[in-house]
Amino acid sequence: MRRPRTGREPPPQGRTRRRDVDVQRRELRKQLAERRRALTPAERIASAQGLRRSLEQLPEYMTDVRVAGYWACDGELPLNLAIAPLASRGQQFLLPLIGDDGTLRFAPWNHGDEIQPNRYGIPEPIAPKEWLAPFQLDLVLVPLLGFDRRGNRLGYGGGYYDRSFAFLREQGRPTEPLLVGVAYDFQELPVLDHQPWDVPLDFIATDSELIDCHATEADGTPA
Repeated sequence: MRRPRTGREPPPQGRTRRRDVDVQRRELRKQLAERRRALTPAERIASAQGLRRSLEQLPEYMTDVRVAGYWACDGELPLNLAIAPLASRGQQFLLPLIGDDGTLRFAPWNHGDEIQPNRYGIPEPIAPKEWLAPFQLDLVLVPLLGFDRRGNRLGYGGGYYDRSFAFLREQGRPTEPLLVGVAYDFQELPVLDHQPWDVPLDFIATDSELIDCHATEADGTPA
């Protein structure tokens, strides 16, 4: 006997499409991660310099007090040159901590502070004296594997950033915190399907340009 649908299950064609999207995203993640890992040290240094120039075009990067970022791993675009001038401008840099509930918190970090790898091998501050919730931040430099110019982001599949900043889906954008994706320019994709749980980016800073995602129409052309 055929089991009746409960109304919660997607139709067969919907499940098939979702599986196809998942397979496509896994393949994209693999290809982009491999290309990132293949970069030479000289290419990474040049890209870090380009990223800083791109970020300097964003006024909030120059003035916002609480700036969160990431510790570059597995070929991610390094933030070291972008972080360096923050303290001299009176800005605070923070690194993410993964909570037991699958969301992120952010702890202040200064050069020389101790770190240790979390369960995924990503360095985190050791026993931070304080931490901030996502809504308390001003600017967040978000890691990614792929992006399009509408602000859609291909992440790592864990959903940590989408869960942590889900409250932004209910707010007019841009607002605080400002979400700025960080990527090499070759990580740009023509278009990414937007999923219901995705939190879009406000800007994307690459090693060659700063992209305003709010200045882009739905078809990817400038507004």
